[in-house]
Amino acid sequence: MSSPEAPMSRLLPPNLVSLFTQALKRYQLSGAPFHVLCSLTPSSPFPSSSTDPPAPHPPHVPPKTLLVLDSSFNPPTLAHQRMALTALADSERSGDKNGSRSRVLLLLAINNADKAPKPAAFPQRLAMMYVFARDLLSASSSVMTDADSQHAACEGVDIAVTTEPYFHAKSGAVAESGFYRGTLGSETGLMEANSNGHGNGNGNGNGNGNRKRPAEEPTRQIYLTGFDTLIRIFDPKYYTAGPEAMIAALDPFFARADLRVTTRPDDEWGGAEEQAQFLQLLRGGPVELFGARPEWAADHIYLVEGEGGPVVSSTRVRDAARREDWRALRELVSAGVAEWIRRERLYRQDGNGV
Repeated sequence: MSSPEAPMSRLLPPNLVSLFTQALKRYQLSGAPFHVLCSLTPSSPFPSSSTDPPAPHPPHVPPKTLLVLDSSFNPPTLAHQRMALTALADSERSGDKNGSRSRVLLLLAINNADKAPKPAAFPQRLAMMYVFARDLLSASSSVMTDADSQHAACEGVDIAVTTEPYFHAKSGAVAESGFYRGTLGSETGLMEANSNGHGNGNGNGNGNGNRKRPAEEPTRQIYLTGFDTLIRIFDPKYYTAGPEAMIAALDPFFARADLRVTTRPDDEWGGAEEQAQFLQLLRGGPVELFGARPEWAADHIYLVEGEGGPVVSSTRVRDAARREDWRALRELVSAGVAEWIRRERLYRQDGNGV
């Protein structure tokens, strides 16, 4: 069964996986908890060779909101894209008097980077994230609400890695990195280390750690999640020291971040009504059962109803690739990602994932 070749994939460098392999090795040596590998903007050119690799581009002005997609990206799917696009549309409608647009962060946790994750290794996932970012930027133009606007709804997409395992720690690492403070550091290439080979110790490795931040309102991090992630965030098993540990972890998190939770009815978590009831429980119910503050849910957690239709999951994507069902694959991932999976022959041996 044939499928049309995605135009973007033809413009990608043939050594993209190798580039990310080297970048990942450099990141592991740095010891930083968070690092932006590269940035893509609506005006950024396609790299033509390994001598002109993609680079991190800190924003000129601190973005009003940073939309964070924290996932295994194994692979990135249309569900990820829809979560980002609907969040961008909401952000665009809310407007900003200074013209600041939202930025998207694709964040991959590599806690086990010294192992070979299956079925797609981390460099392959980063390559798919790069392709996905191009597709997302292209699709984001459709969410502009001002017909006369000369700017895309999405200011840019950053691809980053972290060694932090939990949301509150990831959020802290992003904030402390300084990458989103609106400074113009040296735009070190994706495959180039700083002069000392380890960045500057501020977590972004882009040479801007000593710049002063302009007097701007801090960027608000908005984590785009599913309902299953919301459940995990409040699962007591992650806070073995008791409710005080949850408060110590999540008070700083919600001071700088919100959760935008997309509902997805399923057998485990029930329908949209049941999922909304859980949020209401957090907002005003017997919160002592969870150790959560009611104001967290009231002020910083928002439920968004998911779109109808078949459930899109990474497992279904891998299964379609294993069967070489390209029509089914194209219904689950963006055009560029579908072409990349086919071109790289990913997921042919194992449709079950890790």
